Amino acid sequence: QLQLVESGGGLVQTGGSLRLSCVASGTDFRMYDLAWYRQAPGNQRELVATITNESKTSYADSVKGRFTNSRDNAKKAVTLQMNSLKPEDTAVYYCNAKHFLSGDFYWGQGTQVTVSS
Repeated sequence: QLQLVESGGGLVQTGGSLRLSCVASGTDFRMYDLAWYRQAPGNQRELVATITNESKTSYADSVKGRFTNSRDNAKKAVTLQMNSLKPEDTAVYYCNAKHFLSGDFYWGQGTQVTVSS
């Protein structure tokens, strides 16, 4: 079982950068695929970026080339570097971990990202 805690959200101007971090407590962190989702007011939660247990990454088209997802298994952490931010990136960002064998998954509490125009 994992517990996930996100940090790093905040208010930034268009074109700025933020780095979100998600730190896990628990065992077998290396066995989890990790992902970032976001949810804007009135919208469904959407997948932003993933990184598998083998560190293969994928991104939503809307963030490709601007966001970079990475993991540090020794620190049990996943980091989302967000550059060239746009107002449409404004949302609550959630960290997700899914065990690649059992399918068990966990959510963090979310962190607010606000991009002003």
